[in-house]
Amino acid sequence: MQPLSASQREAMEEATAAYQAAVTDDAVRYLRARGIDQQTARTFRLGVVADPLPGHERFRGFLAIPYLDRTGQPLSMRFRCLAEHDHRAHGHGKYMSITGEPARVYNVRAIHEAGDEIHVAEGEFDAQVLTLAAHLPAVAIPGANGWQSHHRRMLAGFSRVWVWGDPDDAGADFTARVCRALRSAKGVRLRRGDVTDTYLAGGAAALHALITKEAA
Repeated sequence: MQPLSASQREAMEEATAAYQAAVTDDAVRYLRARGIDQQTARTFRLGVVADPLPGHERFRGFLAIPYLDRTGQPLSMRFRCLAEHDHRAHGHGKYMSITGEPARVYNVRAIHEAGDEIHVAEGEFDAQVLTLAAHLPAVAIPGANGWQSHHRRMLAGFSRVWVWGDPDDAGADFTARVCRALRSAKGVRLRRGDVTDTYLAGGAAALHALITKEAA
């Protein structure tokens, strides 16, 4: 993957800082409903596209989810529509990426901070919940089809890779792909919805209990 130029890094930092400073009450309520408190939002530098920078005009009003490097500097960004409506009918997806932007692993800092085990989730919010709320260092590979062959090299050094695929057919496929690629990978069977649903229903203890059950 081609590294960002100095000017690209500066532009991404400018966008992240501007959007971080424009978080709305609606965005705070949206995040809280998904188990994301203010500390977590600050740590992951979440923001709102109130005044879009060039190239981001179509994301106005969206939640901005920067992809940070191990030092907290943004490399890329995804956007999530905060409106509860038929997204396709309004000409966009629920989640949107910058055109031409290569797919990246979310929360790569976890790879450097984890011990012998690491966790892999499908979505950015799930990775945030696992990492900060449950103290389980986690990356995210957004989308059931997001797993790429080079991701194997990034996770090959861990003795155990716990895979938190969503409890649906796409999630089962995601878990199977990761487990086929990594001998150290093991799926976690979710029973109350996705990671966020499980956390909201039973707290961090509910997530830890699932790992304990799988490890038994």
